[in-house]
Amino acid sequence: MTKTLILFALLLPLAACSGGGSPETKSAAPAAVSKPAPDTYKVKFDTSKGVFVLEVTRAWAPRGADRFYDLVQANFLDEARFFRVLKGFVVQFGINKDPAVEARWRDNVIPDDPVRQSNARGTITFATSGPNTRSNQVFINLADNKRLDDRGFAPFGKVTEGMDVVDQLYAGYGEGEPQGEGPGQDKIEARGNEYLQADFPRLDWIKTARIIP
Repeated sequence: MTKTLILFALLLPLAACSGGGSPETKSAAPAAVSKPAPDTYKVKFDTSKGVFVLEVTRAWAPRGADRFYDLVQANFLDEARFFRVLKGFVVQFGINKDPAVEARWRDNVIPDDPVRQSNARGTITFATSGPNTRSNQVFINLADNKRLDDRGFAPFGKVTEGMDVVDQLYAGYGEGEPQGEGPGQDKIEARGNEYLQADFPRLDWIKTARIIP
């Protein structure tokens, strides 16, 4: 099930999709009840453009921080493509390369968190299709997107190193189908990285995403 939220001000969807993964992926079905994540933790992303680091603060959005911790611990994000990169807006990702793995996670939604932090440049937030629909897709704000605060998007962390790397992620494909000519989310969910590699080979991608000890 593709998740799409329409930003009426921009007529652009903030969608949750699937793709990514790696030969060493250990992703399985998500646990029914997640153990709480640490109060703060850092995640190092080694990408096709370089390295960036996220710092997650659980107090900002506890349920979101817990789910993201589970995704990283399961190596779910390895080889995920940055499938939706809109300059001056967001970088969106969070799709497992294996459609079967993707389906298990995206159907396991978590309740919303109150919005305690603004969607400032560099913050990371879960994509949603409405109340209580967060699962595995996230986006990094490329600008101060304060208008998202009132729409229920609750940031749970922020890029603390390598924002210049995030700014360089390939944005040439633009908005996804059907609003644009970029990747279609239904096709990503059905075919995973096979589809993206064949039709959108210039997308940047995550080599590994790991908790920093």
